[in-house]
Amino acid sequence: MEIFTAAGFSALLQVIAIDLVLAGDNAIVIGLAAAGLPAEQRKKAILIGVLAATVLRICFAAVTVQLLLIVGLLLAGGILLLWVCWKMWRELRTSHADELEATEALSNADLDKDDAVAGKSPRKTLGQAALQIVVADVSMSLDNVLAVAGAARDHFSVLIIGLVLSIALMGLAATFIAKLLHRHRWIAYIGLLIILYVALDMVYRGALEVWPHVNNAVS
Repeated sequence: MEIFTAAGFSALLQVIAIDLVLAGDNAIVIGLAAAGLPAEQRKKAILIGVLAATVLRICFAAVTVQLLLIVGLLLAGGILLLWVCWKMWRELRTSHADELEATEALSNADLDKDDAVAGKSPRKTLGQAALQIVVADVSMSLDNVLAVAGAARDHFSVLIIGLVLSIALMGLAATFIAKLLHRHRWIAYIGLLIILYVALDMVYRGALEVWPHVNNAVS
């Protein structure tokens, strides 16, 4: 098994960290969108978000691995991940109040003891929240699958484990992970550094892959 080699095990650890951080990040976005709903609709919106994210990860996993074999797309994927890193950095600097609202909505608990669960968010309809969640899920699911594929490199068993873990975490433990990241911010920053490393590595390998074709075209 590839995971028992030094390179394979290192790739697996990177993939696990990426999956944890991106599942928690996705859950926070779902929670923020659902926070503006009445309590009875909040669970429906969160369920829609988690199901959509799970299905989208399966769909993207099926095609991304093949797409990354096309010359130039590894480089494009790396550049996209650099943008994901910037987006994550901005989200990690989100106000504590916004993150608390999202975590309260996800766990349906009054964490700040103000006698209201996510009571400060602007009101919205279930349709508005569902649309906001699904649009965010499309982007974040693609980010997750790209990051896992980039970290796994040529280790196919690590890739499969990473994608299955990503789907399982989003489907079964998203709320728990969001609460964990809310309490321990340093975990998210470590995950961000790993994703940045994967992005830079994908850009470097993608550039090496594309350069001979560019040279041939010029000459």
